[in-house]
Amino acid sequence: MATARLCAVLLLVCANLADEVKPKREPATKPSRLFVEEELRRHDGGEDGQPIYMAIKGVVFDVTKGKEFYGKGMPYNALVGKDSTRAVAKMSLDPADLTSDTTGLTEDELKSLDSIFEGTYKAKYPIVGYTASRLLNKDGSPNENFEPEDQPHFQIKDEF
Repeated sequence: MATARLCAVLLLVCANLADEVKPKREPATKPSRLFVEEELRRHDGGEDGQPIYMAIKGVVFDVTKGKEFYGKGMPYNALVGKDSTRAVAKMSLDPADLTSDTTGLTEDELKSLDSIFEGTYKAKYPIVGYTASRLLNKDGSPNENFEPEDQPHFQIKDEF
C-alpha cells in the first residue's frame, strides 16, 4: 500500500515537472472581423483613442501606429475608414479613386498595388479583418460562389 502511494506521489511530481519543462504555447491570435462599410468608416482617425483602419484589396489593416500619416488632418487621412484599393494602386488621393474598384487599372498600377500591399501594408501593419464586400453579396447574404483564389488581383496566402 505504501509503495502504491509512493508511486502515485512520484507520478504527480513527474507530471508537474514535465508541465514546467514544456514550452509555453503562444496565445491564440484574435479572430478576424468582418467589417461593413459603416463600421469601417468609424475608424477614420477622427476620434481620439480609436484605432485607425484602412482596407486594401478587402483586407483591413490597423494603421494606428502610422497616425502621423493617417490621423485626422494628416496627409493620407483620406485613405482611412474605407477600402482604398484603387487610390493605392494609382497613388492618388482623388475622391473618385477612394474605392475598392480595380476596373480599368493598368498592368503597372496592378503591379504597384501588389507591391505596396505586400511590401508595405502586410509587412508593417496588423490585419484586423476583412471587408464584407469581399465575402458577401450586395444583399448581405454569404457569397457561396466566393473562391478567394479566383478573385482578380488577390494573392491569397495567409490572409484567410
